[in-house]
Amino acid sequence: MEKLNDEQLLQNRDALATHYQEILGLLGEDVNREGLIKTPMRVAKAMQYLTKGYREDPAAVLRSAMFEEEDYKQMVIVKDIDFFSLCEHHMLPFFGKAHVAYIPKKYITGLSKIPRVVDIFARRLQIQERLTMQIKDCIQQTLDPLGVMVVIEAQHMCMQMRGVEKQNSLTTTSDFTGFFQQAKTREEFMNLIKNNR
Repeated sequence: MEKLNDEQLLQNRDALATHYQEILGLLGEDVNREGLIKTPMRVAKAMQYLTKGYREDPAAVLRSAMFEEEDYKQMVIVKDIDFFSLCEHHMLPFFGKAHVAYIPKKYITGLSKIPRVVDIFARRLQIQERLTMQIKDCIQQTLDPLGVMVVIEAQHMCMQMRGVEKQNSLTTTSDFTGFFQQAKTREEFMNLIKNNR
């Protein structure tokens, strides 16, 4: 998606607010009711924030703190990364934790950059499977490590609030490359992320 300047963002926000006002009316609400007068603009601002990942470059985030470290060849793990996203099917939230590991070949990145990458992809309309793959692919393509593994555990409000209405269901997805294709390496990672829980 092309980078929007401040003026375009404000124009888009105004257009979104107009549409949300129409939606409220179509739902049967009185759009002039005191509690709803500012709601369309509030929702427009919220939606721009919740989808700001379209306007950010996750690879650039990793490159901004990329360092040569040829001697370290063990797992680097960032676990229990909280995330919130919107499913693309119903635009309802899904949320949970992401666990990310990579084994450096030549480059490492600042530890805070991994959660930033998770946030950027999560702040788009998503499905959990694609989110898992996008995080993995970004780290693999940018850092070129010996392997990457991503595990995401999430609750989906589209399953809890509507449809099957299963309140305690948890969805787990994983994807991996390189050294993590070996069962022993994957098992080590899974044991490490379950530790101290």
